[in-house]
Amino acid sequence: MTAASLLAGSLLISGATVAHAQTRPTLGPYGYGSVKLGMTLKQAKTTGAVVNKLPGNGGCSGWDLKSFPTPKDSVGIYISPKVGLAAIFAAKGMRTPEGIRIGSTTKQVKAAYPRAKKDAHGFYVTAVPGNKKAYYSFTLTRGKVTEYGIALNKQDCFN
Repeated sequence: MTAASLLAGSLLISGATVAHAQTRPTLGPYGYGSVKLGMTLKQAKTTGAVVNKLPGNGGCSGWDLKSFPTPKDSVGIYISPKVGLAAIFAAKGMRTPEGIRIGSTTKQVKAAYPRAKKDAHGFYVTAVPGNKKAYYSFTLTRGKVTEYGIALNKQDCFN
């Protein structure tokens, strides 16, 4: 799934080893590195870690992490004028604190997140351990995570 299709109503997430996940910033439970869910647009820009890709024109704007640029018609982050930084989508190499990354298996996702359930769009969705205000969403194709992300429960940028 592309970020463009995320605009149309989806969110995604991925996996790895816990030891490796601890050696670099992870995606979760509050964001990625200095970029945190809920921060205002001004706060996100102040981190110096984000770059604008899609103006919001009064609604959600699209951004990328500078260290993980996305293709031309995609974004890695959505920032809402109402709730702040609403969602971050994983890039290759990112991992959740539980070790899930792009390429993890369905079995690994279910082991890391036993309460993950398939939603109406076919994504595996689960509460973020340690952050009751957020959820992970994983896209699994042929038994492997192909995309994932973290979002605020109250995000208003996509369905």
